[in-house]
Amino acid sequence: MKADVDVVVVGAGPAGLAVAIAAEGARLSCEVIEKGVLVNSIFHFPHGMTFFTTPELLEIGGLPFVTPYEKPTRLEALKYYRRVVETFGLEVALGEEVTGVDWDGDAFRVVTRVVESGGPRSSDSERLRRAGNVVFATGYYDHPNQLGIAGEDLPHVSHYYDEPHPFYRKRAVVVGGKNSAAIAALELYRAGATVTLVHRRAALSNSIKYWIRPDIENRIKEGSIAARLESRVVEITPSHVVVESPEGREEIAADAVFLLTGYHPDPDLLGRAGVRVDPESLKPQHDPATFETNVPGIYLAGSIVSGRDTNLTFIETGRFHGAAVVKAILAKR
Repeated sequence: MKADVDVVVVGAGPAGLAVAIAAEGARLSCEVIEKGVLVNSIFHFPHGMTFFTTPELLEIGGLPFVTPYEKPTRLEALKYYRRVVETFGLEVALGEEVTGVDWDGDAFRVVTRVVESGGPRSSDSERLRRAGNVVFATGYYDHPNQLGIAGEDLPHVSHYYDEPHPFYRKRAVVVGGKNSAAIAALELYRAGATVTLVHRRAALSNSIKYWIRPDIENRIKEGSIAARLESRVVEITPSHVVVESPEGREEIAADAVFLLTGYHPDPDLLGRAGVRVDPESLKPQHDPATFETNVPGIYLAGSIVSGRDTNLTFIETGRFHGAAVVKAILAKR
């Protein structure tokens, strides 16, 4: 039984949408499947976030990203990618999670289930699609790096930071040493929180943006933000964060804890589809020119190509993967 659609894209982020645009431009039938909302990772970024990059570097399909600002905001990006879908007439299924991909001799069987806000529905909501090719553009933001310590699942602990206002006059501990941790610490401090920044290394990361670094370093130097460098969190209790450093063990009072220690892709679905994934780097085996994996007909797009090295692939670069993938599919046909 032949395929119903030429290409199924798993993930409706900018890279996945770019694949769909390239496929439609090549007259390949294509459907994008997304378990969350459109550009789900961007939707879950902090509400007041401003991108580090300029708008033209977020553009896909040649559609202009119009904004009066030098750097666009999260809300502008959400509006832009909605316009992308409408302009190109992309077929996007939202709130559907891909649960299995396998080859049956004629096509890939792509099994999904409908997802509700509270979790997946019962198995009677399963759906089957048959695809000639499958492109994984699933990103990594859904899967935070766990510390594996007691108290990590307490209700006042989060691996995501949204906005500072709820923490006015509260004690907040931010764990991490890169941009997200620095920005969260600064915003929380300026919103009236008492902030402690904990980082396992002796200095903050060199990847912190040049306009953020002097701000966070000066706030630490003047004591507005307390810093515990060369320190690691070993336990979280309902009222304290326990850290260990060369100076010994310390308990830091905390009403809120933000574990901003990064994120990683989930290799499970890829592995079950037969794609070889390095267990250490989580990097899937693929051809860097075509983005085809070791399983013929299964491709990658976006940050998933880099595995744990999530700082190697951004929207600015992942948006070009779609053209290469579609070119490879056409060459094989």
